[in-house]
Amino acid sequence: MRTRSVLVRAAAAEFGEVGYGGARLSRICASAAVSMGALTFHFPVKAALADAVEQEGGAITRALVERLLVRRPELDAVIGLTVGLAGLLDEDPVVRSSVRLARERPGGGACWVDVWLPAVRDLLHRAYETGQLRQSAASSQTLADMVVYLLAGAELQARVGAELAAGARHSTSDQLERIWRLVLSGVAAEPS
Repeated sequence: MRTRSVLVRAAAAEFGEVGYGGARLSRICASAAVSMGALTFHFPVKAALADAVEQEGGAITRALVERLLVRRPELDAVIGLTVGLAGLLDEDPVVRSSVRLARERPGGGACWVDVWLPAVRDLLHRAYETGQLRQSAASSQTLADMVVYLLAGAELQARVGAELAAGARHSTSDQLERIWRLVLSGVAAEPS
């Protein structure tokens, strides 16, 4: 399984850098320091390798979601999950690549959003029902939509962030924490 894992990591780096269409199996082999025969033993076609990257990225994301679902109150769990997902986009090339692959290969694998959005919707609904959000705030569905847009922007920031000068930006998760502080000043209910 070590060779398979090394290939998935090397493929994630390649797909993340040049996308599915630009990825070359020969570069993945060179990066993983394995032969083409070893690659095709584990993954007979490029699509199978991309599927494995998406599955691994989904598993990493699911583990984060499950870990943060126990956090209470629910609104704090949503914030923690959003910031945690942004952190994965910044720091984990497999997750970042799986998101790109899901976007570039419709129907290829499970969409990354489908891994975490149901939990976000449920948490926000419960936060609204338990008075953690102002009654005048937008609906829990509108807030869930906002989380989707925030994380789409976080994915873009994580993808292009490497091109920006080092030290010239804050991490994506730091940026999202600041955005959440701003949002909470307008939607969170006053503590009882």
